[in-house]
Amino acid sequence: MATDTDMPMASHPQPPIVLRAIAVVGIVLSLFHLYAAGIQPLGLFYQRPIHLGFILVLCFLIYPVWGPAHPRGITGWIIDATLILCGVVVGAWVPINIDIIANQVFPRDIDVWMGVLTILVVLEGARRAVGLGMTIIGAAFVAYAFSGARGEMPFLADWMPGIMNHRGYSLERVASQMTLGAEGIFGLPLGVAATFIFVFVLFGAFLEVTGAGKFFIDLAYAATGRQRGGPAKAAVIASAGMGSISGSAIANVVTTGAFTIPLMKRLGYRPAQAGGIEAAASTGGQIMPPLMGAGAFLMSEFTRVPYGDIVLVSIFPAILYFGTVYLLVHIAAVKQGMSGIPAAELPSVRHVLAEGWHFLLPLVALTYFLIAGYSPMRVGFFAILSVVAAASAKALWVFFVTGPTVAGLVALCRRGLSLTLRAMELGARNAVAVSMACAVAGIIVGVVGLTGLGLKFSAMMLAFSGGNLVLALLLVLIASLILGMGLPVTAAYIVLIILVGPALTSEFGVPLLIAHLVVFWYSQDSNVTPPVALAGFAGAAIAGSKPMETSFQAWKYAKGLYLIPLFMVFNEEIILGGPLPLLIWSGTIAIVALVGFAAAIEGYLWRPMALWQRALIVPGVIAVFWPSFVIEAGGVALIVAMLALNWWGNRGQADLARPDSV
Repeated sequence: MATDTDMPMASHPQPPIVLRAIAVVGIVLSLFHLYAAGIQPLGLFYQRPIHLGFILVLCFLIYPVWGPAHPRGITGWIIDATLILCGVVVGAWVPINIDIIANQVFPRDIDVWMGVLTILVVLEGARRAVGLGMTIIGAAFVAYAFSGARGEMPFLADWMPGIMNHRGYSLERVASQMTLGAEGIFGLPLGVAATFIFVFVLFGAFLEVTGAGKFFIDLAYAATGRQRGGPAKAAVIASAGMGSISGSAIANVVTTGAFTIPLMKRLGYRPAQAGGIEAAASTGGQIMPPLMGAGAFLMSEFTRVPYGDIVLVSIFPAILYFGTVYLLVHIAAVKQGMSGIPAAELPSVRHVLAEGWHFLLPLVALTYFLIAGYSPMRVGFFAILSVVAAASAKALWVFFVTGPTVAGLVALCRRGLSLTLRAMELGARNAVAVSMACAVAGIIVGVVGLTGLGLKFSAMMLAFSGGNLVLALLLVLIASLILGMGLPVTAAYIVLIILVGPALTSEFGVPLLIAHLVVFWYSQDSNVTPPVALAGFAGAAIAGSKPMETSFQAWKYAKGLYLIPLFMVFNEEIILGGPLPLLIWSGTIAIVALVGFAAAIEGYLWRPMALWQRALIVPGVIAVFWPSFVIEAGGVALIVAMLALNWWGNRGQADLARPDSV
């Protein structure tokens, strides 16, 4: 499960000794987490600080102080070596002094200054691994804690609206809140990163190095390549498969898009259209079970809902999203008169499954252990073992079939060890950005808890929306888009849910799990929504198209990202359960509404759709989201009537085209 980081920049090559140091630290970190996940769980004040210490060391090794495009130089090495040493101290301080810290009524001066050091190195690490935006937000929250009459910076209170004012806190109080308890940097966000997220990132790395990505792409092409717009449909299916193990929209685009986008262009899709389709499909990977984005593990901890339950309730919404993208792709292919790829150029499903069937076993094992009720960390541990077992079994089978020799066995063992070490290093590298984001999120959580900012934000949200839930959700959407311009998806989700979650649940009555799912879905929109659409930009780079044009195409194909969360809010039974007839009704009207919406957007289904028909579908879609059975039924009837007219008109044209109708 790769992390949701920005597009990679051209980087200056690292010296070999640094690459070896990164590999060693990454492998040791992975072994530490495998030990904690499968052999001996550790207490939170051991696991979280040690994890953060390793991550800081990796961060300062991987990301030079002057940026990846510039060599460090002597000055850079002095700075980074100092920060690496600080990272080691930060990771070791609390575990070594835990007994003294726990028995102190007031923090020692040395603990306060260690807290200050921890805050500073975390903000600098986030600047390098996540981006300047996350550091600015973290620093702003720290400054907010110091504002107020009794704070270290009381002059800041003059800049705060009345509702935002608070008493202000001292350096000692803020440093203690951030680093000497479970409500700051070592709080829940970092705790999730140091347990569930890292193990599943490692699981994704093992799948990646063993070739699972190529298997999912080939399987998608074999299944859909001959259909109209086959490569685009393959992009949707491959992105769903890759997304279920990567959890990253941008990683999904660059992985599957390298194959799908050129083929889409060859088939007749415009470059911007091809890049946009891939970006929209890849964004769905972060909401696709069984491995959703890192935010899903945080959601489990925030809501106290088992991760397996979140996976189960997310299956139908994810299917709706990918189904909508698939339908839009199909309509575009039919409108442009496209055909599929010749069968001779495609792999067969049987051949693909014969070569890579063992990649399905880890997903089966993952699903089984989740449903069986194991903790996510233990599930990840078993999933990693299943990847190793499946890959080893396949390699041994090939070894014995092709003729076993001693030299061949030695080579096989060396390759297996090499792939294992590479996966451990890759998993640790991929965990750096999300762990740094979670560490800064801990600062935000700590300040919100200290100052009561969450309640104040809820009051402001209620005032701006006038108590209207739809307006409140629109405010959440706008806020997520603004945050997404500078933050990765996981970080945007954490910040948003801390600030707007209490308002959605307490003031507007949205159930806790649905509120989190809505914010989680909306936090994905920075991948596809202009002016900052990271997945869209990645698709544009591969397609050779204009970034903004590609982003608008991605935005169009990803419309389900906005509608489906609304449906969750106004049809709670889809997520929370209910009588079977109600579930069937709700599922059916959701499908009808999304089909109607896709047809209205494209102006086409079986044939071109008249403007008045498209205009009538819009109120029908709105009615389907209305919390009233009569209005829902009326909306469904209106949509079905318009779609039936379109089908009937197409049938009439087909009859006229027959020779016997002349």
